[in-house]
Amino acid sequence: MEFTRPRGTRDFLFDEMRQRKKAESTLRNIFENYGYQEIKTPLFEELKLFTTKSGEEIVNQLYNFKDKSDRELTLRPEITAPVARLYLNELEKTSTKPIKLYYYGSCFRYERPQKGRFRQFWQFGCELIGAKTPQGEAEVIALCTDAINALGITTADVNVNHLGIIRGLFKHFDISTETQREIMVVIDKGDKDLLIESLSGDEPVIDNDELNQILLKLIDMVGDKSIIGDVEELIAPYDEPKEALEELKELISLLEAFDVENYTLNLGVARGLDYYTGIVFEIYVPELGAQKQICGGGSYSLVKLFGGQEVESTGFALGFDRLMNAIEELTDAEELPSHLDVYVAPISDSVRPKAYEITQTLRKNNLKVDVDLNGKKFKKLMNHADKIKVPKMVIIGEKDLEEGKVTVKDMVSGDQELIDIDNITEYLKEE
Repeated sequence: MEFTRPRGTRDFLFDEMRQRKKAESTLRNIFENYGYQEIKTPLFEELKLFTTKSGEEIVNQLYNFKDKSDRELTLRPEITAPVARLYLNELEKTSTKPIKLYYYGSCFRYERPQKGRFRQFWQFGCELIGAKTPQGEAEVIALCTDAINALGITTADVNVNHLGIIRGLFKHFDISTETQREIMVVIDKGDKDLLIESLSGDEPVIDNDELNQILLKLIDMVGDKSIIGDVEELIAPYDEPKEALEELKELISLLEAFDVENYTLNLGVARGLDYYTGIVFEIYVPELGAQKQICGGGSYSLVKLFGGQEVESTGFALGFDRLMNAIEELTDAEELPSHLDVYVAPISDSVRPKAYEITQTLRKNNLKVDVDLNGKKFKKLMNHADKIKVPKMVIIGEKDLEEGKVTVKDMVSGDQELIDIDNITEYLKEE
């Protein structure tokens, strides 16, 4: 009988886990420097949490099931909705705002596995709840760019838009909510040919040539802040999108105050979900090809959708697996140091009890220590120490023990020294 891992999942071995933990630690440090605190939500939630957020059609992408009490549950496909649920359950009435929280965890989607896309994947993200915008939005984008830079990903392209511009145009031309949703989904796909077909084909989704031409011009506006004049000129005849454009201009000035320089204004970024209300952004790493998007976020009104009071919220989720792909693609592979500080080598059975005692003492003093448990001969002990690249080896022999000493060998230089057992901890910690 053969057992294999489920399709779309992965096993991570020692070195890869160390690399992932290093990246995770780097991200935690940046997020906490910005005043965020970690939360954790369940791996499974009520199915209606996600159908309320994204519509019934999302069920085809979920690992959903009924439990023994016939309740409809699902493995979480993302963490933004659980965070909104947590806020309503635990924080809405008791916490002062703004609330800064971050999360890291695995998510599950039933979709075709491919390069950079798995059925179990990890997200690292945050939510800023109750901060004024656009200053809150500017700080969130600054956090995101700082986090990516700290990982050594230097080619990330931050694409920023304000959905209020296009929604203002929809309002001016009295476009139905259903039609808006359909067009936003198409824009979100980033497929211009499909958008042209949707707007100017035989059966256009929007039966208004003036708006269709504006939309096609709008999504082509990509560049630095110098394109703002072109956007102003395009929407000049219409009042409804102008407030959003002013907010976008204010965000640009605030990004500079937050020392965010590497960004692109991209009026084609849509984030095709109804609850996004204002600034949206996506981050791409071109070297990753078709799976180049490593982050998506923006301002949204999700808590109200779940029955809570209206509250300004801004957040983003980093695709942790794609971050790891980007690190591998863009940074030089570094040789990982040993996972140990010390390897303890008893060279005869009679000294083993003392070797274990010394090992435990070192461990209790916060050193990473392993000890031979298999009774290897001395040559094999040395070969093993070389193989695991441990920096220090403590060799314990009968004669040395009789004098109250052990031999500490530097595995890099080859030097070795007799050290009093009572001083071994202090000596190794200093080294």
